[in-house]
Amino acid sequence: MSNARKLFVQRRLRSRAQLRRKANGRPRLSVFRSGRNIYAQVINDVEGKTLAAASTVDKELRGDISKPWTVEAAVEVGKAVAERAKKAGVTQVAFDRGAYRFHGRVKALADAAREAGLEF
Repeated sequence: MSNARKLFVQRRLRSRAQLRRKANGRPRLSVFRSGRNIYAQVINDVEGKTLAAASTVDKELRGDISKPWTVEAAVEVGKAVAERAKKAGVTQVAFDRGAYRFHGRVKALADAAREAGLEF
């Protein structure tokens, strides 16, 4: 494993450990960001189940998004995952940014999810 990958994994584990201490049993809104797409899912760690998910590769969102690597696409994914989470009965989540810095697409997704009704 390269040094950069090791550091990435360490950041993700450190972030997740802090999140577990502070989450108080709430589901977590986990974000994965690739070079082209962004994915978000609400996960119940107690049961090990995904409660809601959205990404730029969803058929429903693909028509609205022309360039999936943009901040605007992340906003659409944030709105969609918040709507789907509310349908599943989830209103409070713990935001899991993984090893990514809280800016750009990750921040846009989080802000959109907040505006759409999720609390974190």
